[in-house]
Amino acid sequence: MNSKVKLIISGSLASCLVLAMAGCGGSTKADDKVIQFWDPYPQYSDGDAWDTYVKSCAPEGYTIKRQGMPQNDVLNNLTTSVKEDNAPDVVLLDNPFMPTAVDAGLITDIKAAGVDTSGFDENIEGPGIVDGVQYGLAFGSNALGLYYNPQILEKAGVDPSSITDWDSLNTAIKQVVDSGAKGITFSGITGEEGVFQFLPWFWGAGAKLDKPDSQSAQEAQQLVSNWVKQGWAPKSVATDNQSAAWDLFLTGEYGFAENGSWQAASAKEKGYKVIPIPAKNGGVAPVPTGGELATLPLHKTKQEAKVKAAAQVITCMTSDKNLAKTNETLGYLAAKKSIRDSQAKDNEQWMPWIDSVESAQGRTTDVGLEYEQISATLSKNLQTALNS
Repeated sequence: MNSKVKLIISGSLASCLVLAMAGCGGSTKADDKVIQFWDPYPQYSDGDAWDTYVKSCAPEGYTIKRQGMPQNDVLNNLTTSVKEDNAPDVVLLDNPFMPTAVDAGLITDIKAAGVDTSGFDENIEGPGIVDGVQYGLAFGSNALGLYYNPQILEKAGVDPSSITDWDSLNTAIKQVVDSGAKGITFSGITGEEGVFQFLPWFWGAGAKLDKPDSQSAQEAQQLVSNWVKQGWAPKSVATDNQSAAWDLFLTGEYGFAENGSWQAASAKEKGYKVIPIPAKNGGVAPVPTGGELATLPLHKTKQEAKVKAAAQVITCMTSDKNLAKTNETLGYLAAKKSIRDSQAKDNEQWMPWIDSVESAQGRTTDVGLEYEQISATLSKNLQTALNS
């Protein structure tokens, strides 16, 4: 067992006290006809659209008891519950957690359990496949893009279609600042959230995850640190999470903001628009696949019928019939092209995100467990650059 898993186990004890009702170790085992469903969406309470939708996927004769909790708590509590052989039946795990969950023996082969995984996009599904075995199914993805305020850009004389690479982006930000507005917001906070936002610039420079200190990586660091040094981005980017960075953009004072597709609805209300993040030398920069994967936790004594029922819940949510609803309810784009295209046809706010999602890359797909240390290195380097 690796050191991270040991820390997860020790750190989960307090959470289990809070979540005993959700099935953490030591609690009474759930009724055989109740499917325990965990997800990292504590913002959705009983009776909300997401909660109601999940429960509608209960197989005949079963009911679903859903528990939403913060992302880190999902993995922490899953670790303890598997150890106690009292794990939930379906868990949605944030995609960077997959190698750790597999290495710790927390989740099982979903294809072997009967989940249909055919027809889904390879780039989005990558984090769920470890050593050739599919342990999780990504139903969709969120993505990062470059939002802009049309009124500010028009005043500054900036045509957003002219932004095709780093040079043209820098030129546009300078024009915005010279016109009297503020430049760009983004999140550079310590940890995975800041790394998530840095990766489009990292990959867009041609850098590779197995070489986090390369010259290309340093060029990406220099790009974003120069924005701060020149006053084009606020110094607070070093501590702003994505919500804080978005709140700054919502003031209407900034020309640009790097943020996620989950902000598309609020951006539309404000009249903001979005373009793909440009790569250094042109084209669309790869962004990290965002979102979660549906998994089946390991059970040593679980009845076969219960495991089959849990697999049916995942199949319900990821079927062609329901996949669009699953993603629309969460504000994601589907991990199947045909469904994603129908989403964009029905809701034009998704059109600018298609290229970003289809060129997105999994953070752990190629490096597996090594991503934990790589992410820590990228975060440290980014903080140094932003605060220098």
